[in-house]
Formats: sequence, structure tokens, C-alpha cells
Amino acid sequence: MPLRSNSPPRSNRRSFLRTATIAGTAISLNAASYSRVYGANSRLRIASVGTGGKGWSDLIGVAASPVVQVVGLCDIDDSAEHLGRAAEKYPEAKRYADWRQLLDQSGDIDGVLVSTPDFMHAPISLAAMQLGKHIFCQKPLAHTVYEVRQMQEAAAKYQLVTQMCNQIQSHTAYRTAVDWVHTGKIGKVKEVHSWQGGSPSWPRNIPRPPGSDPVPPSVRWDLWQGVAAERPYKTGLYHPFNWRGWQAYGTGQLGDFGCHIMDPVFKALRLTSPTRLTAEAPPLMPETWTDRATVRYEFPGTDMTAGSTLKLTWYDAVGARPPREKLGQIPADYELPGAGSVLVGEKGSLVIPHVAMPKLFPEDLYTAAELPTVDSVDHYTQWADACVGNGETTSHFDYAGPLTETVLLGTIGIRFPMQELQWDAKSLEITNHADAQKWITKKYRKGWEPAWV
Repeated sequence: MPLRSNSPPRSNRRSFLRTATIAGTAISLNAASYSRVYGANSRLRIASVGTGGKGWSDLIGVAASPVVQVVGLCDIDDSAEHLGRAAEKYPEAKRYADWRQLLDQSGDIDGVLVSTPDFMHAPISLAAMQLGKHIFCQKPLAHTVYEVRQMQEAAAKYQLVTQMCNQIQSHTAYRTAVDWVHTGKIGKVKEVHSWQGGSPSWPRNIPRPPGSDPVPPSVRWDLWQGVAAERPYKTGLYHPFNWRGWQAYGTGQLGDFGCHIMDPVFKALRLTSPTRLTAEAPPLMPETWTDRATVRYEFPGTDMTAGSTLKLTWYDAVGARPPREKLGQIPADYELPGAGSVLVGEKGSLVIPHVAMPKLFPEDLYTAAELPTVDSVDHYTQWADACVGNGETTSHFDYAGPLTETVLLGTIGIRFPMQELQWDAKSLEITNHADAQKWITKKYRKGWEPAWV
């Protein structure tokens, strides 16, 4: 069943099922007004596309909300570790292998969790949003910059509640770091260094192996490939996890960790899209991502930065760390975390470890009482609550869009090492590099083209 392309979206025909059913009129409702008429129906009916791995924890996290009812489960793998486990947990939910069939029968669904490999985030989310479904989507938000912008536009057009799952944003560590910057603890910020120094388990810098392997009986391989070009199945090489290292499916180390590690930087400094970037990286293999890269971004300054622009440098490689001489007032004997960020301010430097409490230097700048902590919130139930009109999400697509755009522009820079790319976010254009501009979008498998907004 091909996706609709260059034709009126399905939501026009159905006029948002929730509106027709609840209000009996063609007037569309935003999330808050929808929740008021929706209130009599005490449950938010959700479906999950992708139920193994991170999809399992996303589903469990959202379903922990007392307002949630799980009504649909979809996975191309019906083994015990994927659809099987979810079906056992939620036996009343309808089960699907094909997400398109789930959406075709989505009259009883209010929101959709999208926890698939990166390359399917936008195609599924866009189709669901055009049916008026709220979206909780794994990071990075999409596979290309153009898809990211489409996700933002769809959320705004259809007035939906959205949340990207960079869940550490809601942890006390990141929330405390953001608060310390906002309350001026290090003064205006002059520059930022962010890094991931771990060793990914997925393939890097390898060619595609020849031949094919038998497809496991539990796996619908054609459905797994989705919008990507067809290729033979190879055991353990793509599904269920190693897809991250393949350009056709994932976004490498930067795509995997950037939306986490740079998130408190974006929140603290109120950053938008960068204006230019330059990457340092070895030449890419034709189909896999590199094992190391440095990306230097320049952003417009904000009320939280010391100048009219801000420089942020991203480093990833085994053991990667920023140069000590760039880190302001951090002492030489302080051991930097394996992943995180340093914000160099006019009064001090702030270390934001990846999932650990922030550390401020000089250490004698404040007493412990002057450095309050901020409690965690639940990133998953926050979305469910917002869907029924209680509060708002903090990683909605208007925020997550520029963050993901920054990450994905970095992956384009990696394709063109040592070449400055100048970015015009308004026109969605790399203005000085025609070859790089081609990577803002991509080709899709015939019959699977997304329905753009």
C-alpha cells in the first residue's frame, strides 16, 4: 500500500476524526480546547509503532500515565523481544506489522508513539499528524533536515501536542544545569564544547558485506526497509540495532547522542539554528558513518551569550575530550566526564556531564545553598498530560526542530570535511555549497514517498 504523495492529506477527508466525532463540526480544535470536550473520555488512547528496544521503554513510560490506554501495537518483528512482549503486556491492544494499516484503522487512536529507526520517524509521524494524532517521537526527530522542517510545520498546522524523546532533558541534572545558567551563575556564555567519547557498538567505516541471509520467520523485512532502497537481509547487521551505523537508516554518533548532549546547551542558551559550520572527519565509506568527527558551529547570539555569535564545538571519537586550554576556569586535575558539555562563561565554567549533576568552577564561587537543584519531571507522562490539556511539553517540535536540524547539518558537514557550510534556516538552504545542499533531503523508495504538509 503506497503512501499518499502530492495529493490532499487523509486528514482533509476525515476532517480530523476527533473533531467530527466530538464536536460534530468541521471546526478544528487545538490541544487545550480539545481536552475540555475530551475530558469525559477519561483515557488517552495511544498506539506504539516500534515496540522493541527503546520502543519498549517509551511505551512503558507513556503508559504509566493513568490517563493512557494502549489500544494499538505495531512492529515488523513479532518475536518475544518485540511485538510479543508488548502484546503480552497489553493483550487488549490491536496488533499490526504494517504501520500504514494501523493508521488506516486509527479512528480509536488519539496519539502515536514512533520508536523506529531514524529513517522512519518522519514518514510515520507525518502520516499520523495528518490524521490529527498527537506524536511522541524518538530522537533524532528525523533523518533529513527537510523532514525535520516538515515535522515542525505539521505540528503547527494541525495544532497537535508533540514531544521528542530526548528524555534526559527532564532529569534533575539537565534541569539544574539549565537553571544555573538562566540565573546567571556563570554569567554570559562565551563558548561551548560538547562531546561523546564512548565507543559505539554499531558498524562504522565498513563496506556492505556481499550476499544475503535467511530472513527470520518473525521479521517482515520488506516492511522494515520502509522508505529506504531495498537491500538483502544480513543477520545482525541492521535489525534490531546496528542500523545506527548505516547512512541509509541512522545518523551515526552525532545523530544518536547530539540531541541528548547538546539539549541542555540549547535550553540554557535559547539557541536556534546555526548560521555556519565546518567539520573535521576522515573520508566516509559509501554506506557507513565515520568513527570520529569534530564539528564547529556558529550560532546567532542570544540574551544568554556574551557576544553577537556563539561558537559551539562538537567532538566524537573513542576517548574524545575538548582541549583543556579551551575550558576556562576548570582546573587541570579535574577529570572530565566521558560525555557532556562545558559552558565557558564570563564568571565561571559549567560542566554538564551526560546524565550526572552539573559542576561549577571556580568551586568557591558559590556556597552549596546558593546552588539549588531542580527536581526531575516525567518526560513520558508529561506528553500524555499535555495531550489532555494539563501543562505543556518541553521538547515539542518547535524546540526539538532546531536542535535536530543542528545535529543533522553536522552530519552533512561530515560529508564535506574542512569546507565551511553557510546555513540560511529561513530558506532551508546551504547557500554556498550546491553539493552539500543536495543532502538536505533524499530520495525515497518508489511507492513509499511521504505525504508532505
